[in-house]
Amino acid sequence: MPVSVLIGAQWGDEGKGKIIDVLAGDADVVARYQGGNNAGHTVIVGGKKYVLHLIPSGIHSERTTCVIGNGVVMNPVQLLVEFDGLLDQGIDISDRFEISSRVHLVFSYHCAIDSMREGALGDDLIGTTKRGIGPAYADKVNRVGLRGADMLKPEKFARLFRQNCEAANKILVANGAAALDVEAELKEATAAAARLAPFVKDTAVSLNKAVRENRNVLLEGAQGVWLDIDHGTYPFVTSSNTGVGGACSGVGIAPMHIQRVIGVLKAYTTRVGSGPFPTELFDKTGEDIQRIGHEFGATTGRPRRAGWLDAVATSYAVMTNGITELTVTKMDVLDTFEEIKICTAYELDGKTIKEVPADIEDLENVKPVYETLAGWQEPTNHCREWSDLPVNAQRYLKRVEELVGAPVKIVSVGPDRAETFKVRQD
Repeated sequence: MPVSVLIGAQWGDEGKGKIIDVLAGDADVVARYQGGNNAGHTVIVGGKKYVLHLIPSGIHSERTTCVIGNGVVMNPVQLLVEFDGLLDQGIDISDRFEISSRVHLVFSYHCAIDSMREGALGDDLIGTTKRGIGPAYADKVNRVGLRGADMLKPEKFARLFRQNCEAANKILVANGAAALDVEAELKEATAAAARLAPFVKDTAVSLNKAVRENRNVLLEGAQGVWLDIDHGTYPFVTSSNTGVGGACSGVGIAPMHIQRVIGVLKAYTTRVGSGPFPTELFDKTGEDIQRIGHEFGATTGRPRRAGWLDAVATSYAVMTNGITELTVTKMDVLDTFEEIKICTAYELDGKTIKEVPADIEDLENVKPVYETLAGWQEPTNHCREWSDLPVNAQRYLKRVEELVGAPVKIVSVGPDRAETFKVRQD
């Protein structure tokens, strides 16, 4: 059975958590491969809302093992908050939960450094969540980070924590910020590490065993490909590889095993935080999309910027990640619009281009070239198969397929798990 990877094909917040939840019913393992608790996946089942930040979205399938892979940067304290929150809601995953022994850890000193640096940028801020993700990845690259395996050795854990926290304090104080209480922070981190230690194992071994046994393995990404540290709108990106390449390195599964890459995109486009956004709308239409779509971040509550679907950016995501199929979410948000637009090209310095400029200043200056389609102006949240969709909604999805170069296989017409269906086209 091939390994499947689910990625965001835009700037994140595409509804990946919901789709993972839908697919997890057939999955033996769901593994998160990058990012940290700067991402939020919202799952709604039977009208009940669950917001996950680190734990993979396979929590509702009792057959599914949830894995935090080595490519993630994991905050032990915040993971326990999430874990205990699920217990309070009657969900216990303790017998089907694994943490990579190679996962890098996020602590309070990372968050303090993140907040200090973001604050110093003033109007030029990146728009991070201040959850310490970038500084933790920096420690990883600088080869000074703590990892999951260190939670199994209390003395080593304490020594490395003190060393790193004291080094962070020097940076904080030098920049006018308050120093952290090293021993108080260590006490909290140590308690969290002790509770999580039983879940630590070499997950690359267990995941590859699952592959050999022909079990259904689903790899879950966070954010979206346009926030990828290499291919995204740098420097307004996250600190990890959000695409399919990050999946291989982030869990330790070879590329040859991946045969299905599911790209999730909204029927329109949103973006949280700073950075270029070619199709962003600053008029009533943009406000209507934001309001109807309840576009506020699951992790931060920040309002998301909204605009029309960008087929230029999405086709690049399809190309660079080998996306084999698309899932389109929030189709219902467009139900009331008389006309719907898709960006099919950009104009830059008087020339029409169909590629995404790498230079951030060029990308900020492009003007979208739109194709206008007729809206369907009727509800879609009752639809449960392709033939239920209004004709103009079908035409819209077919045009998206043509423009971005991948077939639509799943459509979501509402926030609940039941408001999702697989597409069957002739």
